[in-house]
Amino acid sequence: MRTNLAYQRCINPTCAATYDTGELHTSCPKCGYLLDVSYDWDKAAVPDKLSDFEAMWSQRFNPVRFSGVWRFHELLPFAPQERVVTVGEGQTLLQQADAVGKFVGMNAGQLHLQYEGMNPSGSFKDNGMCAAITHANLLGAKRAACASTGNTSASLALYCSATQLMKAIIFIGSGKISYGKLSQALDYGALTVQIAGDFDDAMIRVREIAQRLGIYLVNSVNPFRLEGQKTIMFRVLEALRWETPDWIVVPGGNLGNSSAFGKAFMELKQLGLIDRVPRLAVINASGADTLYELHERRGVRWNGGHVDLDPIREYNDHMDRHGIKADTLASAIEINRPVNLKKCLRALEFCEGVVRQVSDQEILDAKAKVGAGGFGCEPASAASVAGAKLLRREGVIAPSDRVVCVLTGHELKDPTVTVAYHTTDQEVFQKTLGSRGVTKASHANKAIAVPNELDDIIKAIQLYA
Repeated sequence: MRTNLAYQRCINPTCAATYDTGELHTSCPKCGYLLDVSYDWDKAAVPDKLSDFEAMWSQRFNPVRFSGVWRFHELLPFAPQERVVTVGEGQTLLQQADAVGKFVGMNAGQLHLQYEGMNPSGSFKDNGMCAAITHANLLGAKRAACASTGNTSASLALYCSATQLMKAIIFIGSGKISYGKLSQALDYGALTVQIAGDFDDAMIRVREIAQRLGIYLVNSVNPFRLEGQKTIMFRVLEALRWETPDWIVVPGGNLGNSSAFGKAFMELKQLGLIDRVPRLAVINASGADTLYELHERRGVRWNGGHVDLDPIREYNDHMDRHGIKADTLASAIEINRPVNLKKCLRALEFCEGVVRQVSDQEILDAKAKVGAGGFGCEPASAASVAGAKLLRREGVIAPSDRVVCVLTGHELKDPTVTVAYHTTDQEVFQKTLGSRGVTKASHANKAIAVPNELDDIIKAIQLYA
């Protein structure tokens, strides 16, 4: 059973083909572009103002309203409430972070961190996964698959295990997943397929396998997944008392979040629920900077949907000819061929966005400052903070702007990098970080070695604490 409010529509304006939500597509069968989930808003029960959603908090005994995704059901009404799948995702926090703001160069009170590491599987992926699994269940799927650098696989495995609705099948590249994330997929019972190659190779294979075997694909080419990820921005607005910030800064990997955020603001503006939109900054790691290369160096734009595809093909051919593979310690965004590129270009155009790249050194230094402020995050998350610092240094972001940096994943997703940054063991530092181009740990919190003597321990505490 589905609602009669939703349908799928090709994002290519010269095609604009539509499909029923009962069909499973990861691209438009007619032209190959990505699809949106679209709505007949005139028939939907959309509140008159965003603050009306505050009433949903009084219904927290209802699992739909307890969820930080489905609490906003009226803004993603593709499934009836009684068919919604939830494990309590979206109980996340927007935190004013003045210590991190000082590091970035912001005035007091102006930098906020949206901490998505508080989700059940430890990353933002749960926002989209509950929506994708809801759609999969509506279609009667018994198996769901993804390619993953780690977080998507952990989220898919969790939802399949917790709900017992379907079997999770995950594709990972050899040596391209942290143990923190891999342990989740294994513990939750997913079938894990490790192939020779990286994420981009795994993505090609999982799309082929899903099509051939009729398996439901949950990667962010799936438009229903991005519907769930829209709600991160709804919660940001909620925490800011429904005031729009000046900037949203987000890491850029497969570009699902930036695409979803752009769609969220496009719809809110269309519905008259906001009167202005924030600017969007998407931050690549320098070792996986396809979006930066295309948008900032080669001038690729959405252009109202008429994207010049030649520079994209030329750059992809260049990477193939020279064997260029993504390489960054920020493994969650270690992606060369982002599948949501065109949707992200659309979001950048609508939100007057910018794209930047930051080094692994800058990412890990920012990560250490975030952790010192009490919100440990995985390396990819800290790209948003490092990017905000860069944009502040360039004068693109003003110190008085209200800035929200999205922290996409929990610190324990990749503890190896964290320990290596703070270690006193230079061999460990060099093996894990130095070999990847990180030369120093300016914000390290190193352990203090002392003899096992009471007086020596007391002296050390008095000296350092």
